[in-house]
Amino acid sequence: MSRVVVIGAGLAGLVAANRLASAGVGVTLLTKGIGGLQLSQGTIDVLGYAPDRVTNPVLTLSAIASARPGHPYAAIGAAGVHTGIEYLKQLLPDLLVGDAEANYQLPTAVGAIRPTCLVQPSMVAGHLKDGAKVVVVGLRRLKDFHPALVAENLARTTLPDGGRLVARPVSVDVPARDAEVDSSGLTYARAFDDPAFRARFAAALKPLLGDGETVGLPAVLGLKDRTAWSDLADKLGHPVFEIPLPPPSVPGMRLNEALMASAKAAGVRVVNGTRAVSVRIEDAVVKGVTVATAGADREFTADAFVLAAGGFESGALALDSYGTVTETLFGLPLAGLDAGPLVHGDYWGPEQPLFSVGVRVAGDMRVLDGNGAVVHPNLYAAGGIIGGSSRWAEKSGDGIAVGSAVVAADSILEVLA
Repeated sequence: MSRVVVIGAGLAGLVAANRLASAGVGVTLLTKGIGGLQLSQGTIDVLGYAPDRVTNPVLTLSAIASARPGHPYAAIGAAGVHTGIEYLKQLLPDLLVGDAEANYQLPTAVGAIRPTCLVQPSMVAGHLKDGAKVVVVGLRRLKDFHPALVAENLARTTLPDGGRLVARPVSVDVPARDAEVDSSGLTYARAFDDPAFRARFAAALKPLLGDGETVGLPAVLGLKDRTAWSDLADKLGHPVFEIPLPPPSVPGMRLNEALMASAKAAGVRVVNGTRAVSVRIEDAVVKGVTVATAGADREFTADAFVLAAGGFESGALALDSYGTVTETLFGLPLAGLDAGPLVHGDYWGPEQPLFSVGVRVAGDMRVLDGNGAVVHPNLYAAGGIIGGSSRWAEKSGDGIAVGSAVVAADSILEVLA
């Protein structure tokens, strides 16, 4: 029996598992498949847009926690978020850089500008500033990236600091594989792992570059080789940055593989391809979680459990045809259900209450009922299952995941000590 069972292998589950295992606790990670990190940008969003950014555009984590008692950051606390962000940076020192209270402003694959907190080193040169000169480079055999669209949109956009930049597109034709006319981002990423390919690519691109230009490329600059982007920059003699593509995301794959490798190295037992189907509870204490496996169901027992299974996107929350939302494994009480119609005409609007539904947690990340009482003394929640925020509108989901995972892990370590 492991001391702790973590359910879910997204950002929250992997961070919680790493934190617990690195402290010497036996951890089993249950996951029905690869987590959602490979669909992400490979960056960490903490607070891209404050909920009341119109009246207070520089609202801090502490102010969020004070002003909105129902927000996950109020339970996690600004200190908890900072601890989580610093832990993640220490865990992956060569993959993530940044500060919890500041954002990079990075271009997207359509030429919009997105704020994000922690970025991969290969993206840092893409932080957009007034007066920058950017050349957006397309790969003719990569169909998911259109340099003219990116460059034209960036050139016409006023930057968050009020400045403007100059951007222009170019394209090069260096095949990732001979005779392949339509290559995926992953195919190119594997090609950029090869120093010889990088040399050929640099030789084709360098004559097209002008003085003082920063080079933006689709985010395919190596899958395994973390130095591919810097080696290319050295060969070109220009700063280079990556622009994430639609999923599957190469930077997301890097992040997922690094966190999973770290968890396994720390001794986490990963049970993949297993869907949690039921739980055993005695006197309000969670005793075991049963997963569906080939041949027969199997129960995993532990002293503590971390529910990090995500929200609607992963099936951890479900909405039926009558508008009833349920947590699908434990049947936990949910917050946010009294906010009026859960689905209304402005479905993708920031005030759509459906996206704020989730469990309510105490400061130690244990799940609470509607009266503020702990539901199960050894059950903790982390990540997207926690309600109280429109994570996609605020760009706060990763900060919630990392902060709640570390706080939950530390709370468990105190109990098990």
